[in-house]
Amino acid sequence: MDQFDIAIIGGGIIGCAVAYKTSLFYPDKKIVLIEKESQLAKHQTGRNSGVIHSGIYYKPGSYKAINCVKGRRELVAFAKEHKIPHDVCGKLIVATHESELPHLNKVFQNGLANGVEGIEMVDSKKIKEIESYCEGIQAIYVPCTGIIDFPAAARKMAELMTYKNTSNKILLSTETVGITQESDVVKIKTSKGEIMAKNAIVCAGLQADRLAGKKVTQNKVAIVGFRGDYYDLTPEAQHKVKNLIYPVPNPQFPFLGVHFTRMIHGGIECGPNAVFVFKREGYSKTAFSLKDTLEAFAFKGTWKFFMKHWRFGIDEYRGAFSKAFFLKRLQKLIPSLKMEEIIPSRCGIRAMALDAKGNMLDDFYMVPDGRVLHVINSPSPAATASLAYGEEIVRRAVREWGEG
Repeated sequence: MDQFDIAIIGGGIIGCAVAYKTSLFYPDKKIVLIEKESQLAKHQTGRNSGVIHSGIYYKPGSYKAINCVKGRRELVAFAKEHKIPHDVCGKLIVATHESELPHLNKVFQNGLANGVEGIEMVDSKKIKEIESYCEGIQAIYVPCTGIIDFPAAARKMAELMTYKNTSNKILLSTETVGITQESDVVKIKTSKGEIMAKNAIVCAGLQADRLAGKKVTQNKVAIVGFRGDYYDLTPEAQHKVKNLIYPVPNPQFPFLGVHFTRMIHGGIECGPNAVFVFKREGYSKTAFSLKDTLEAFAFKGTWKFFMKHWRFGIDEYRGAFSKAFFLKRLQKLIPSLKMEEIIPSRCGIRAMALDAKGNMLDDFYMVPDGRVLHVINSPSPAATASLAYGEEIVRRAVREWGEG
């Protein structure tokens, strides 16, 4: 029976950042990072778009706004120091219709309020100078947005945790199946036996609500998965996108819309859409889990979310199964794009936390339970904000444990 001072459950970038920051707070304590997969950062971290977000979209004063701007700067410095592949290349948020201008201006004002440096409102001529194939009437140029290899950053954070103290461990292929507490110890039941720790932090992403259990969530919050499908530009079409091009987000729908992203290891990606999944970790259009499906539909917040957004949901599913419809959405930004210039690519799954009224939890959210702190919701820009958010999680845990 292994014994540690602090256990971190979940080896995505948030868990890795928490492990790294915990090792800085407690250099002499024995820390373990527990991950069910054979490698770190396999799920959301390894399947997102790899964008270093600026912090321009988020409500001023929110956890997301504060930690994104702070975390972005820290992440870029971290990447430079540890030679993590990255590029602060800038992006455009493009309005193609006059009806989008009021929200474009709101996004710009949020960026100013959040302290996003260097942002600039540009006209159609300037859009063409930055992205010559993009058509728009007005845009926000965001020079501090970038791209990065998030899995490499996560692995480096975990690696640094083990450097801080040789007693610290990373346990891979070790699935956590249950957590119990006694007066002075947390018992973590895993696929490879029991692990004991004085305290624990759970950063389980798509499985966060399950490991928290109903005692913590009180049936008020549940994780629902949404798959994002991507297309790649063919090599012959990649000259049409230099860096990143985004649409103005629809304020009535909780996703950013399909966009163009230059990838850090080459290529141009287009997407993603957002469709409900019938398997939380099922990375195909036909993946199905009876358990996951029943749990999602048993939560009343799922139905209320569908009722609020059914029109958008239909369009998202059309995009998932119709290449022509997906292309039409992309052509809003780059009208010259042709059917033969996009090819189906990978997909990722977002862990979206819903409340019982069908509202998406719009901010980072954690719940204490005795000696365990459960990180329930880590929506985008969690990867960008990981170092700042990881520190916030550790500070919260320290307060809850009465150790600082």
